[in-house]
This record gives sequence, structure tokens and C-alpha cells, in this order.
Amino acid sequence: MKQKEGFSGERAIVLSRMVVERERKDALLSSLYITDIGYYPHAVNHYRSRPEGIQQYVLIYCVDGKGTYRVGNKEYAVCSNQFFVLPAGQPHSYAASDTEPWTIYWVHFSGTLASTYAKGAVTPQNVLPGMTSRISERNNIFEEIFTTLSRGYDMEHLRYASSLLHHYLASMRYLNQYRHATDADRTMADSDVVDAAIRYMRENIEKKLTVSQLASYTGYSSSHLSALFKQQKGCGVIACLNIIKVQIASALLRSTDMKVNQLCHKVGVDDSYYFSRLFKKHTGMSPQAYRELGRREQSGEQEG
Repeated sequence: MKQKEGFSGERAIVLSRMVVERERKDALLSSLYITDIGYYPHAVNHYRSRPEGIQQYVLIYCVDGKGTYRVGNKEYAVCSNQFFVLPAGQPHSYAASDTEPWTIYWVHFSGTLASTYAKGAVTPQNVLPGMTSRISERNNIFEEIFTTLSRGYDMEHLRYASSLLHHYLASMRYLNQYRHATDADRTMADSDVVDAAIRYMRENIEKKLTVSQLASYTGYSSSHLSALFKQQKGCGVIACLNIIKVQIASALLRSTDMKVNQLCHKVGVDDSYYFSRLFKKHTGMSPQAYRELGRREQSGEQEG
């Protein structure tokens, strides 16, 4: 398999050796710091082989699709809603599936506490969606890390990114504690089928969800679930899903510098032109115009 460079909608930051050395020597950062970070949607032909290993740990969080990886002489299969951490200093390789290429968040990290977060994760670990999963919140932490680093490598930005990385990795290493840390999740009634389906939409927003998948999750038939949505929300299941996509995209347009052809993958749309049409249908303006309006509002400018 060939190693491919560049995927539609990909984002990546690779810190220079000089910046990494500053992190390693800083009293706060030396406990946990980032060397590389990125997001690859639908990464066709993605492949890496490192026969000598590298000095950092590598977290790969698969949110859609499938892949395989090898550590030493052992090979593992990974699928949607799973993550793994490749140990530092060990030979490894990994690849997206030929038929269902993965969508992944990935981070290379190091530091005196890095092994604590990597412990027990060389095998695939489940991060399944559910009433207490908080997947969308975890992904928001990743986006905050990425945005922070994209805006500068001064010590304050690096330290804040490191602090966020502690939270991000802890949300996986201490999964149960993360899931049950908020009262809102515990008090949500399991019997509220529509709310459960909407939460599932938000937790799987990067995937191409269907009514049948949502019906299977809730235990209701597609027709019954659709009827419940129209009764309680005034619209169909897919219409509600599209509204959520636009809501999440609106927040990302305001809070990140992602280009439209990158952002669309974050809400499960591969075609940026279709995404722009969907966005304009619900907001009355293009994604670019919406972002510009947000910038003007933040700077205190008035229209007209």
C-alpha cells in the first residue's frame, strides 16, 4: 500500500524541533506536550510505517470507518468509535481500510506523564455513543487545542494547549469518570426517545446517519420514530439532523479558522458545495458571509 499525503478536508499542525525543545524544557509543559496534531476525514490510502518507532506516543481516535495497525509483531483491527495509543520507541505501522477508510483525530504527545495516559491503550478501546457519552464535548476540546496552536507557539498558547490535552486524554483514559461527571447526563430520562435520538445525532455528527440507524439505536421502527419527531419537533428525522448540522457548523465558523471544505466533514458532509447550499437554506446566507458577520459583530462594527 502506498503512503498518501493529503486528504480532502484534512488539517494538521507539526511543531518545529525548536518549539518542541522549548516544551520539553518548560516546568509545566514537560509533563505533557504536543508535537503533532491533526484530523483526517475519509483518509483514502492513509498509511504509515515506522520500523524504528518514534519518541512520542501516538493517539489515533477513529470516529468513522475502519483501519488496522501493528505494534511489533501484533496486528489489530480498529473501527468506528474506538481509539488506540501507539507506544513510544516501538516499531509500528497503521493503515486505513481499503473499503471503509477511517476518519481519525490524531495526536503525537510526550512528557513525563505521557505513559500514564497511554497505559492500557495499545489495544483498541471503545468510546461508544450513548446517553452519557459526551463525544461531541470531547471533540470540542480537540478543536480548542487545534485552534490554540494554530494561533501561535508562544509559551502561553503552548501551556494552554497542554492543559487542554490533559483533559482530552483524561476523557479517554478515565472514560467512566468523564461520562458521569455532569448531572445533566445522569438525569436525562432514557424513555425520552426523541431526546435520545437527537443526542445520538450530536454524538455521531461526523457520520452519514440514516433514519434506520437511529431507529435501531432507539429500538423503535423508522416510521414510529419519524412520527414522534414530527409530533414533538414539527419536522422529520433527517430535517432535524440537518438543522443540528447547521447549528454545529455555525459554532465552528465562529470559533475556528477552518475552511468550508474542511469544516463540512466535521458535520458529516463530504461535498462542500452541498454543505454551502444546506447552510444557506437554513440561515439565509453562505458560510463565508456568516463567518464575516460574526467577525464584524465581535469587532463591534455595525452593518449598513
